[in-house]
Amino acid sequence: MKQTYNLIVPIGTQVVSQVEMANLCPKGAVGVVTYAPIDGSHSYSVKLPNNKQVQLKRHEFQLRKQFQKTGLQFDSEATEHDLEQYVIYRCVVGSRAFGLDDENSDTDRRGIFLPPARLHWSLYGIPEQLENDALQQCDWELQKFLVLALKANPNVLECLYSPLVDICHPIAQELLNARSMFLSQLVYQTYNSYVLSQFKKMEQDLRNQGKVRPKHAMHLIRLLLSGITVLNEGFVPVKVEEHREKLLSIKYEQMPWEAVNAWRLELHEQFDRAFAKTNLPERPDYAQANDFLVRARRSVVDLPIS
Repeated sequence: MKQTYNLIVPIGTQVVSQVEMANLCPKGAVGVVTYAPIDGSHSYSVKLPNNKQVQLKRHEFQLRKQFQKTGLQFDSEATEHDLEQYVIYRCVVGSRAFGLDDENSDTDRRGIFLPPARLHWSLYGIPEQLENDALQQCDWELQKFLVLALKANPNVLECLYSPLVDICHPIAQELLNARSMFLSQLVYQTYNSYVLSQFKKMEQDLRNQGKVRPKHAMHLIRLLLSGITVLNEGFVPVKVEEHREKLLSIKYEQMPWEAVNAWRLELHEQFDRAFAKTNLPERPDYAQANDFLVRARRSVVDLPIS
């Protein structure tokens, strides 16, 4: 396990000796830190159960909580590459999917992986998501993806409606065919809450720094436009189409902040009206999502692990 040596372990922390000290303590002895140095080059005082005090450098002991977890933790370096083979869906999201990209835009991808049952049942479990910063890629484990979608997470909902799909196994196609089960009035609260909190931060940035991130402002406006369509028409729009030029004017700082904020306030009012008359259910279809998850996991019970 990789240690972090530059952090000072506080007094009162239980630790395990990684060295043997003749007539004082065996390797593996438990103690409590009674004195912590001001830097990592000096020794700690550790009190043993027999009341003896020993002096240990930071590399000579391990935190007891970490010591007990050794051997039970998911080995990300060894296993994440193997989990890549269980990706059942992956699509392009972000500016390229929205039609708001330019020559400087990255290609962001999001996906879902469905690992075999033996990995779920093992001591080590599996991570909720895999991230590859170099490839601008993030994949969610199926249950994590479904839970986020049921909460009306906009990034996840947009994955289900992206026009740019790289990978789509039959089980993922079933999910796409039933994607309307995730759409509910929760979109109103989730989208509104995020936009409000982010615009508040932008106003603080404007006061403190005299500027905001225009690309971020553009995507917040786009999110409101998307939410209105979800409530009015029952699907998640990804391509911005008719709003493209106006949104890009925000990104390239051609629209004054006052106009951006005025547009936001107008969209909030439209969002309110859409919420008042929407035909979407109050909540998503949890039972259908659960049935899909169980069926998907059953389909990989006997899948071999390479």
